[in-house]
Amino acid sequence: MLELKNVHKVYRVGAFGGGRKRAVRDVSLTVEPGEVVSLIGESGSGKSTLGKMVLGLFRPTEGQILFEGTDITTIKGHAARKEYYRHVQGVFQDPFSSFNPIFKADRVFEMIRSTYYPGVSDADWKDRVLDALGTVRLDPDNVLNKYPHQLSGGQLQRVLIARALLLDIKLLVADEIISMLDASTRIDVLNLLSDLKERGLGILFVTHDLSLGNYVSDKSVILRKGAIAEMGPTARVFENPLHPYSRHLLSCVPQLHRTWAEVDAELAANPPEDVELPVAPDEESAPLVEVEEGHFVGINQG
Repeated sequence: MLELKNVHKVYRVGAFGGGRKRAVRDVSLTVEPGEVVSLIGESGSGKSTLGKMVLGLFRPTEGQILFEGTDITTIKGHAARKEYYRHVQGVFQDPFSSFNPIFKADRVFEMIRSTYYPGVSDADWKDRVLDALGTVRLDPDNVLNKYPHQLSGGQLQRVLIARALLLDIKLLVADEIISMLDASTRIDVLNLLSDLKERGLGILFVTHDLSLGNYVSDKSVILRKGAIAEMGPTARVFENPLHPYSRHLLSCVPQLHRTWAEVDAELAANPPEDVELPVAPDEESAPLVEVEEGHFVGINQG
């Protein structure tokens, strides 16, 4: 459904745009219907830039982004872009920034109606909205005709997902959508994403939290300095991390049943074996080596 082929993104920086910053380097990946793919990495790893390029907010400097076989970087004209957004939508980290505080929160539904379904009757549209709210486990009486400040962050995130479901959506880009939510609300949103996956929705899940990626995703892509460090089925990546960066990240995940001192002592007693990876000839290239079926490791970028 979604395929990225050798995607690069270079920003112009500095005085008069004379400098160059490579945010994404040679990234290739796929997202299939009913699959959750997590983009995992620290701040500055390029994960959000990739998500925004999929949403058409940024254009790649090189490479292709294909959705159902069409290169979205070649889409031109309002009508074509409008049709693309009928199938691909995004939800972002701060739900409050997606709403105008002077309008009621459910105005986002009317914006979808006026843009995509102007001919739908009031009664039919109301049924569609109620069905979408039910899918995201929201009580209409608790969210309709309310201002954004009257709703919690979790409620607002689910309103935004319900808005996306009013379209013929096939792919959802979820960019750090639970990082600002409390623990109890996080699990509700994650379980909602799991339900949507079962309905055939493809999800590109952007996160810096490895435990969340492990919980929700079928495939994990670990990014480092804009390139893929490791990629494959989540179980293989987490149970058998081979890139030194992946191992470092996993060693930093908090473990509730052990103290940091216990973890440090175990690592000191049983240090992970080094994996010899070839070194990239330059910063432009970032080839992957398939170490086992479907499990790829990026060459050492230094």
